[in-house]
Amino acid sequence: MTDSCAFVFSEELLNYKFSTHHPFNQFRLKLTIDLLNKIDALDPMQIIPPRMATDEELMLIHDPAFIEAVKKAGNGKLSKEVAENYGLGTEDTPIFSNMHEASSLLVGGTLTAVDQVMTGKALHAVNLGGGLHHGFRGKASGFCVYNDSSVAIKYLLEKYQARVLYVDTDAHHGDGVQWSFYDEPNVCTLSIHETGRYLFPGTGNINERGQGAGYGYSFNIPVDAFTEDESWLHAYTHAIREVADFFKPDVILTQNGVDSHYYDPLTHLSATMKIYREIPKLAHEIAHQYCGGRWIAVGGGGYDIWRVVPRAWAMIWLEMTENRICYGSLPADWLEYWQKKSPVELPKEWDDPENLYPPIPRKPEITEKNLNTLEKALYPIRSQKKSETG
Repeated sequence: MTDSCAFVFSEELLNYKFSTHHPFNQFRLKLTIDLLNKIDALDPMQIIPPRMATDEELMLIHDPAFIEAVKKAGNGKLSKEVAENYGLGTEDTPIFSNMHEASSLLVGGTLTAVDQVMTGKALHAVNLGGGLHHGFRGKASGFCVYNDSSVAIKYLLEKYQARVLYVDTDAHHGDGVQWSFYDEPNVCTLSIHETGRYLFPGTGNINERGQGAGYGYSFNIPVDAFTEDESWLHAYTHAIREVADFFKPDVILTQNGVDSHYYDPLTHLSATMKIYREIPKLAHEIAHQYCGGRWIAVGGGGYDIWRVVPRAWAMIWLEMTENRICYGSLPADWLEYWQKKSPVELPKEWDDPENLYPPIPRKPEITEKNLNTLEKALYPIRSQKKSETG
C-alpha cells in the first residue's frame, strides 16, 4: 500500500449538465481544481481520468429497463409519459443530451477511485464529480440519474468482499444509498442531514435502522433547521466515531455534499467553513484507525458554487494529502480571475468571519433537540456497549 492520493477528474465530467440555470452545476469542479492549482496543491501526476461505467456495472444497482430509458432520453427518443415514470424530464432532473454517457462517466469516476484504493495504487482517492446519492434502482431523483455511491458500494462488496462504512454529510438525506443496502449487514450507512420535515427527500428519520439481516446497520442523525457549527460537529463527531467502532469497516466511503453551509440557497442550516475543516479530518482519522487508511471520497450537493464549494472541497484534498496550507487569505490570483465572473462577492479568506449571519434566536432549543436526536440514533450501540461492559 502506497501513501499516494488519487484525484479523479477530466473536463468531460462537466458534461453532466441539466441546463444553464439548474442549481446542480458541475462548473464548481473547475473552480475547486483551479483553487488547488493556484496553491500548488495538485500535482498533474495525481490526476486520474475517470472511465465510463459499463452497463453491467450500472446493473449492480440499476434496473436494465431504467438504463435503456436513460439512453433513449439522452437521444431524444423517450416519450414524456414514459420518462416521468422513470423520474426523468422533471423539474429536478430534466433530460439533457447524452445523459447516459455523462451519468455513466460520473459512476465510472467513483469506480476508478475505488480501484485506485483497493488495489493499493493510492491510499486515498476522491471523485468530486460523484456523490449522486438520490438515484434509485429504477428511478432518477433529486438531480441524480445513476447513483455512483450505490454502484461503488455494491462493486466493493462483490469485487473486493469489503465491509463498507458509508458516511453522508450532505444536508439532504442519502436516501438512495440507504435503501439500496437496507438489508445488507456488510454495509453500514450513516447520514447526518437536515430534518426531512422541511427538506427533500423527507426521509432519514432515526427509526430507519435497516431491515432483515441489515437491521441495526442504518444510522440517521436528522438535525434541526438552523443548526450551527457547534451542535452539528458534536453530532457528527460522536456519530462517526461510535458507528465506526461498532461496525469496524474495511473501507470508508464519504459523500461530501457541502450544502449545510449558511450561504446554500436550497437548505436551512447555518454551518460555516468550520465543519468542512473537521469533516475530512475525522474521516481521515477513522480510515487510518479501522481501514488501513482506505478512504474514498465523493462530492454531492453544494449550490453556492462560488463562495462555498471551492473552499470546502479543496479542504478534502488538502486533508487527504496532509497539506495544511488552507489558512489565512485565499490566493490573490484565484480571487482576481474568478471575481470578474462571479455574480457574488467572493470570500477573501479560507475561513468565514465570525459574524457571517445574525444570531439564531432558537439556538439553545435547537442544540437540545439535536442532543436528544443523537442519543436516540446511537442508543442501540450505546446500550449494547453498556451491557457488554457490565
